[in-house]
Amino acid sequence: MTAKTVRAISDCMQYLGRFYVRYFNYRYKRTGTLFEDRFKSHPVQTTRYFLTCSRYIELNPVRAGMVADPGVYKWSSYAAQALGRPVKMWTPHVEYARLGSTDSARRIAYRRLFEEALDADLISEIKHAQKTGFVLGTEKFRQQFEDLTGLAQSYKKRGRKPRPL
Repeated sequence: MTAKTVRAISDCMQYLGRFYVRYFNYRYKRTGTLFEDRFKSHPVQTTRYFLTCSRYIELNPVRAGMVADPGVYKWSSYAAQALGRPVKMWTPHVEYARLGSTDSARRIAYRRLFEEALDADLISEIKHAQKTGFVLGTEKFRQQFEDLTGLAQSYKKRGRKPRPL
């Protein structure tokens, strides 16, 4: 699932924040924010982490007890990627496309990914990236990101630098 433009997801969330929340609050006679926290997005190293992140996200409603199967959850892309439900809002990600040479083969391969439990260490890495805002990837990838953007990708030692002796 790749957005058609770089800002598509951010623009969609901004739209929701501006218009839908106002409508929702008026409709249900309430005030305040609708979403718990601000929308956040984090770069993900595609080759190693993308499909794992997809599985993590699409299994969230299952872990929360909202549904028993990710294909049932209305807002999940699982039904499109695993079951073939047509979607107009996005195009398949390149990593999804690499799962097979035909649509049918890709859907089967994607469903098979969900047969195995998510690796606990990878889940911890995903949660750490969510919490800290650091990119999700290998140490080398994070360093390259930091070099390109100037955004720190690890915690630095607190306090002043020691004085030279």
